[in-house]
Amino acid sequence: MNTRKEQLAAFNRLLDIMDDLREKCPWDKKQTIESLRHLTIEEVYELGDAILDNDLIELKKELGDVLLHIVFYSKIASEQKAFDIADVANAISDKLIDRHPHIYGDISVTSEEEVKQNWEKLKLKEGNTSVLQGVPKSLPALVKANRIQDKVAGVGFDWEKPSQVWKKVQEELEELNTEIENGNQENIEKEFGDVLFSMINYARFIKVNPENALEKTNKKFINRFQYLEEKAKQEGKNLSEMSLSEMDVYWNESKKYFK
Repeated sequence: MNTRKEQLAAFNRLLDIMDDLREKCPWDKKQTIESLRHLTIEEVYELGDAILDNDLIELKKELGDVLLHIVFYSKIASEQKAFDIADVANAISDKLIDRHPHIYGDISVTSEEEVKQNWEKLKLKEGNTSVLQGVPKSLPALVKANRIQDKVAGVGFDWEKPSQVWKKVQEELEELNTEIENGNQENIEKEFGDVLFSMINYARFIKVNPENALEKTNKKFINRFQYLEEKAKQEGKNLSEMSLSEMDVYWNESKKYFK
C-alpha cells in the first residue's frame, strides 16, 4: 500500500490534471455543476454495481470516477469563489468530529445502536427540524423507505422484536387481499405499498439490505433468462413460439449455474 505522502501526491496530481482540463479541454471547460449532475448519478450507480459484483478491480475504477466528479464540482465552485476542495475536506472532517463525540469528546457508547441514536440527536441539535429532513426526495422509493425506517429507529420509534414486524407483514398482506377481492384499484395500490414498506422494515430486522437483496435477485433472473434465450437459440427455437413447459426445461437447467 502507498504511504500517506504518496497518497497526498496522487491526490495533488489529480488536482493538477483537473486544473489543466478546465483550462485547455473544450468539453471540460464547458461543464457546469448542473450539467455534471446526471453523469454523477450514473457513476454512483456504476459504483454500486461494482460493489454488488464484488469486483475490486472495477471498484477501484468507479471510485476514481466518483472522486473525479468531487474534484470537478469543487473546481467549478472555486472559480465562482464559493468554495474549493480544501473547504469540502474540512467541512466533512468537522462534521465527523462533531458527530463522533464518543471518539473526540466525553460521550461513552457501548454499541453501534447507541452511535446511531446519538447521530440523529446531534443532527437535530445542528438545526434539523425533523429526523427525516435529511432523506433526499429523489431517492428511489425502496431505498427511501429503508432510510426513513432507519432514521426513525435512531430516535427510538421502532418495533422491539422481528416477530412483531413479521406479524405486521402478515396483517398488511391480509388487507391487500381484502382490497383485491373488493376490486378497488386505488386501495389495492395503497395496500400494496404498505406491504412493501412492512417487508422493507422486516428486512432491516433480519439484517438484510432490501435494495441489495432485490438487485441480486434482478441479476440472477437476468442471467437465468439470458441462459434460456441462448439455449433456445442454439436449438434454433424462438421463445415466443415455445410453450411454458418447454422454456421451463432450460430455466430449471439455468438454476445449476446461477444461484
